[in-house]
Amino acid sequence: MSMAVEDLIRNYIAHNILFSNKGYPYPDDTSFLDNGIVDSINVMEIVMFVEENFHFKVRDEEIIPDNFDSVAALTAYIQRKRTPAVQPGA
Repeated sequence: MSMAVEDLIRNYIAHNILFSNKGYPYPDDTSFLDNGIVDSINVMEIVMFVEENFHFKVRDEEIIPDNFDSVAALTAYIQRKRTPAVQPGA
């Protein structure tokens, strides 16, 4: 059974950014930036993590707080990108 998107994100941030073995200690809607969880370098690390693990290209204009500022926002962004757009008339 594969891990949920949220679990993958939490694990990545806990281990690679917070350097914690105790897991991700914040609620999923906690702002990464407002709470000092990530800095600009970490954002680029998260972008690379997303591209490598979810197999799509993150466009520069998508690297905004609405998409990358919490576990919940990042999960929603990934789910939107992984769901094919419905074509009109389909």
